[in-house]
Amino acid sequence: MSDADKTFVIVGAGHAAGQAVQSLRLFGFEGKIVLIGDEPYLPYQRPPLSKAFLSGDVGIDRVEFKPPEFYTEGEANVDVHLNTRATAIDRQAKTVTTDAGDVVAYDKLLLTTGSRVRRLDFLPGADLGGIYYLRTIDDVEAIKTRFGSGKKAVIVGAGYIGLEVAAVCAKHGLDVTVLEMEERVMARVTAPLLSDFYHRVHTEEGVKIEYGVKVVGFEGEGDVARVLTEQGQNFDADLVVVGIGILPNVELAQEAGLACDNGIVVNETGQTGDPDIFSAGDCTNHPNDLLGHRLRLESVHNALEQAKACASAMLGKPKPYHQIPWFWSDQYDLKLQIAGLSQGYDQLVVRGNPDEGRSFAAFYLKDGVLIAVDAVNAAPEFLMSKKLIAQKARVAPEKLEDTSIPMKEMASNA
Repeated sequence: MSDADKTFVIVGAGHAAGQAVQSLRLFGFEGKIVLIGDEPYLPYQRPPLSKAFLSGDVGIDRVEFKPPEFYTEGEANVDVHLNTRATAIDRQAKTVTTDAGDVVAYDKLLLTTGSRVRRLDFLPGADLGGIYYLRTIDDVEAIKTRFGSGKKAVIVGAGYIGLEVAAVCAKHGLDVTVLEMEERVMARVTAPLLSDFYHRVHTEEGVKIEYGVKVVGFEGEGDVARVLTEQGQNFDADLVVVGIGILPNVELAQEAGLACDNGIVVNETGQTGDPDIFSAGDCTNHPNDLLGHRLRLESVHNALEQAKACASAMLGKPKPYHQIPWFWSDQYDLKLQIAGLSQGYDQLVVRGNPDEGRSFAAFYLKDGVLIAVDAVNAAPEFLMSKKLIAQKARVAPEKLEDTSIPMKEMASNA
């Protein structure tokens, strides 16, 4: 059978799905592509949702992965099924069943089912109006209806999403309180020095941050009015946004008998245990030779690059995906760019002074090897560190912290 006679089905309509469609056509696939997504939107970018889209600086057209005509009228020519949920995979018959009652046959199947937010539905009052989770365009549109100068916003969770939402709310004149169970912001992903810096920045903008606080319920008449905590404190609220992490959507794969372990288990090309089923994005547990272990990444870069690898492998041209992960977070005028994974570091080297300015970098070393960087308004440090981390480079700490040495010279010092 020629490629022109084949059908490739993509379940999920996020970053990875959009990239897979583009890559399949770019790599020469001439067959039928079917895209099944449970939202009413074509693939769009999620990072701006808690940043520029929430703030109103950009519209929906700026978060779309590609304009609508790309899928329906342009080169992609995709059979699109939106507002449709895939409910079952029959691996023997090679079909996907949807909640609309359709049974779609596939030659190759790509699962880009992504992730969902952790929820507090088990708490009293969790069904009150005004309590939101930020994951979709509709979530953001609903949150924005609650904006108003002087209104009280309570953010549950001081990770990237929570702090980004807090920054936008503060810019819109809301009275913002962040509740965090840990003893510092971004505790699970960055060093105390970065946490201290971002705590200071947020408090200077008027945001109140409460640590060691566990939310146990919500009160109000129809709409939320108070957030209740285990410590006995009550926080008045006109708006609550919960940002306490996400979970991979593996249920469809699991019910089809595919291996899942903190994500859908795939190899270096995105292939599952079934040779005709692939997976990419937040939902995958994949190997990374550069890091030396398996992992699951909640990263746009991972979704895009893994989707490219899957598209190539689906066409019989496997190209292993092994790259250094990177992320970013926009808060106020600060762009935090992260490369690598800092877990297990034994030395922190700081370039620049976070107490005196708003541009610096923190380098994480383990046994003398650079494993990660947090760069705040410091693009050269971020870009060069990505290369050095991939090389498992050893750079003298005194040179890393010396701002008189350009970052581009660090490679020669490794």
